[in-house]
Amino acid sequence: MAVKDACEILYRRLEPIRLKDPKGSWESWVREAHLQKISLSATGFFRGKDLYFDWDKMEGEPYSYFTFGVCCSEVELDCLTGDYRTLKTDMVMDIGRSINPSVDIGQIEGAFTQGLGLYTLEELHYSPTGMLYSRGPSQYKIPAVCDMPLQFSVYLLPDSYNPHAIYSSKGIGEPTLFLGSSVFFAIKDAVAAARSDSGLSGPFFLDTPATPEKACLACASPFTNKVPANKPGSFKPWALNI
Repeated sequence: MAVKDACEILYRRLEPIRLKDPKGSWESWVREAHLQKISLSATGFFRGKDLYFDWDKMEGEPYSYFTFGVCCSEVELDCLTGDYRTLKTDMVMDIGRSINPSVDIGQIEGAFTQGLGLYTLEELHYSPTGMLYSRGPSQYKIPAVCDMPLQFSVYLLPDSYNPHAIYSSKGIGEPTLFLGSSVFFAIKDAVAAARSDSGLSGPFFLDTPATPEKACLACASPFTNKVPANKPGSFKPWALNI
């Protein structure tokens, strides 16, 4: 928006020359402006819209615009090992009017992959004194090619406009990250189905990230129930590492 402001300043400076020679080219207008000692350098400035919100009265406008997205993921879970793979992900994102759909879809896919790692892979481990062990990709798992959905479809919501930004664009990076949780909820749904087949019902523990170890224990298969710490009614996901 600051660039737009600077461009409009230059546009107004060149207006008398354009009116005098309406059929001229851009080069001829710039050449004439130089001969007339008209500055072709401008500084643009933009300050975002003033926002406020009264939380007591629930009145105001906390954001200049909203962006929306919806995502559905399908997973296949091995109940004996807790291993899983994402079969399919379909996503629709509202990003306003895309200037470059290829770039925007790449951003969306990247943010989704970050969320996939956050909710299913990147487990934090601490020392007895509280030092974080998993401080980098060499010490914890991050998404790889094999973790991507086998079928990944991204669609941009059409006819979406944003009057507060250039070309009605919207931010897309951070909102899409949360949609990676669709894989986590798909895993949890698969675990619930496995528990139902074993005659178990009711709530159960499955915290993020949903690693294969946690999914395996949550399934409460006959194999895992042989472990004392995983007997029904005494499940403590932090009590056992397998």
